[in-house]
Amino acid sequence: MSAEVTSSPAGADAWPPDSGVARMLADARRGLDRVEPEDLATEQAAGALVVDLRPAEQRAGDGDLPGAVVVERNTLEWRLDPTSAHRIEEMDDPQRRVVLVCSEGCGSSLAAASLRALGVHRATDLAGGYLAWRTVTEESPAAPQDEGGDPEDGGRAGVEQRTGSPAVAHPSPLRGRA
Repeated sequence: MSAEVTSSPAGADAWPPDSGVARMLADARRGLDRVEPEDLATEQAAGALVVDLRPAEQRAGDGDLPGAVVVERNTLEWRLDPTSAHRIEEMDDPQRRVVLVCSEGCGSSLAAASLRALGVHRATDLAGGYLAWRTVTEESPAAPQDEGGDPEDGGRAGVEQRTGSPAVAHPSPLRGRA
């Protein structure tokens, strides 16, 4: 019998610096030009592909990331490998800047290192993850900022909100395999 883990550690500071996971995270972050939460909108405006890696239950509980493409972590490499037949349409240029976002900025660092190993050399992540971005931007699913838009959409008219997983649009290359 195993216990279910329902929350993640509080960022990279949750591990002793000499632990295996701390070393792995430090190795993954070498060479990453990590994006600060206050700079994410600028990155998007410059053409970066922002990818939300968080599982559905975290997105449901914490909120969506406006403008991000949702690709859950378990299919990331197939969806963002520019040479994959199962890639998302936005990932047709291996030189495109890709900013990965997880909840607290740890899993996204490991994922960015994985994409770089695939040849997506401009892959990086959001420092502090979605929770840091939400704090900096004061975004909250419970209290969306009203900019005078339609109250039905929380005043966010004109903001592209990409939800749903591209995994639905592309069959899994692993389905049915052991």
